[in-house]
Amino acid sequence: MFAPIVLKSNICQWLESLEIHNPKFAHLFCQLIPARCPFERTITCFGRTLVHIPPLCKLNPFYEQIVYLRFKCLCFLADECGEDVTVYC
Repeated sequence: MFAPIVLKSNICQWLESLEIHNPKFAHLFCQLIPARCPFERTITCFGRTLVHIPPLCKLNPFYEQIVYLRFKCLCFLADECGEDVTVYC
């Protein structure tokens, strides 16, 4: 019964403990992890909003850790490598 909770906790800790030392991996993570939720949409017709689909990413149990990993990659590229990270924003 507690195995899924322990597994989730272990994965969260592993994601948080990842350290970025390779620019190629940092670029890869920045490309794979979107800056904002790709599922959020506002559907309009003739200038009127028909429906708004809210961001669904927060349903992901690892959302916070994944966003933090992307942030660490952006910081590494900007601070350590001196690269312009505006292409990922």
